Amino acid sequence: MNDLLASIRRNAVGLGLFALVTAGAIAVAQVTTADRIEHNIRMAQARALNEIVPAGTYDNDILNDTIRVDQRFNQQLLGPLQAGDKIYLARTAGKVNTVILPVVAPDGYTTAIKLLVGIHADGTLAGVRVTEHRETPGLGDKIDLKKSDWILEFSGKKLDDLGEEAWAVKKDGGVFDQFTGATITPRAVVKAVKLAQKFFYHHKDELLDQRLVEPPAADTAGE
Repeated sequence: MNDLLASIRRNAVGLGLFALVTAGAIAVAQVTTADRIEHNIRMAQARALNEIVPAGTYDNDILNDTIRVDQRFNQQLLGPLQAGDKIYLARTAGKVNTVILPVVAPDGYTTAIKLLVGIHADGTLAGVRVTEHRETPGLGDKIDLKKSDWILEFSGKKLDDLGEEAWAVKKDGGVFDQFTGATITPRAVVKAVKLAQKFFYHHKDELLDQRLVEPPAADTAGE
């Protein structure tokens, strides 16, 4: 009987240690994976910014010249953003020439689709890029520039020029192509880009009048 109890205790201790080690390994893997995913997302955003506003079209530090999306703005037009999402500003000689908005299309086929939407000061679209999605490979993933050039259809267009009803896929009476076997994904992106333009027009004066914040001068006292 004593031998049985001792065996049970040893097995219980062994299982407990195994559970602790497993839980620790899972926790470490989650932290490591989360950091890598966040890094990949930031890299995708940086690449997208460079594609929307190529080098030579601005002279400021665009990655750090930003506005936090807070209660000043009608955030609903940009979709369900995360805390810390920022609006990027491209300038020439201190004047904002392009605003790059973080946008989320919540109604993708599988999950939300994250975008950057660049809009010039005159309201013309500088470009649109997808920074994160999980749409169906071979179908909905054609919103990704690596898969097709569909996303380039937005460049140079303007909300007022087309009229609001035209900002839809052709199946819904609009001017934008849908994908064979996949309409939900492009429909979600077109809608999100349309709403992003409405956001721009609603907040245009504030966005374009942003003062250029200069970095603080170095303290040379005592040198």
